[in-house]
Amino acid sequence: MTAIKIAIIGGSGIYKLEGINVVRHHKVSTPFGEPSAQVMECEVDGALFYFLPRHGIGHHYTPSEVNYRANVFALKKLGVDTIISISAVGSLQEQYAPKDFVMVDQFIDWTKGQRKRTFFDEGIVGHVSAANPVELSLSKRLFDACQTAGVTSHFGGTYLCIEGPQFSTKAESKIYRGFGASVIGMTNVPEAFLAKEAGIAYATVAMVTDYDCWKDEHCTVQEIMDVMKSNYISAQKLIKIAIPNIVKNPITFVPENQYAIMTDPSLHKDHHKEILEVVLK
Repeated sequence: MTAIKIAIIGGSGIYKLEGINVVRHHKVSTPFGEPSAQVMECEVDGALFYFLPRHGIGHHYTPSEVNYRANVFALKKLGVDTIISISAVGSLQEQYAPKDFVMVDQFIDWTKGQRKRTFFDEGIVGHVSAANPVELSLSKRLFDACQTAGVTSHFGGTYLCIEGPQFSTKAESKIYRGFGASVIGMTNVPEAFLAKEAGIAYATVAMVTDYDCWKDEHCTVQEIMDVMKSNYISAQKLIKIAIPNIVKNPITFVPENQYAIMTDPSLHKDHHKEILEVVLK
């Protein structure tokens, strides 16, 4: 059986979309606790991929409560080398309108230290460059798939990640715009950085739901929900094109984690070895 190399991490509604079939569920144990949910093995047009609902089934984990380490570790343990993040965001710039998709290529971490953000701690030290957190060849494939699907999309942009679960104040939103950030969300950090540590190609499809509060344009919850429904339809079109394409023609990339570990191997405990055997393979 061909190994499954691609996974999607996203909102709870993705796996319910028409044309995407759940084949089976995988319960994966990790040294970091339980992932958000069992990993779903899914199929679209004959192509297999994994799906993990970031917030759990029914959306019951806040962005700060998501076990990002367990999620990424579980996927790597299953053999995944490519992760596509599908995430709802607010827009910080006029040109990124609701219903647009943005293939971001940079992140600004504005979280507040509540999240476990590395596999290399508690007796083992490692450093991996996060200069280029997104695998651009993967992001370009996703952008091309959006174009084919007729989804208004943008290639490149900066995702600013806040702690949440509250949205920004107007003063904060104006500061973030001053940073030059494109969109704002709550979940892609530390997820993107952990993927980098695990030697996994990672790219984000940021689905714009509304303008952040910098813009004097009030949106009701119902209006935002209507946009989200539209975005899920667009995501379905994207997945149907992108997944079979990437399965048939996998991207090639060079992992940057192979020389990350600084700690003398003689000091590695059994639990360190368990982690490194998966993360560095």
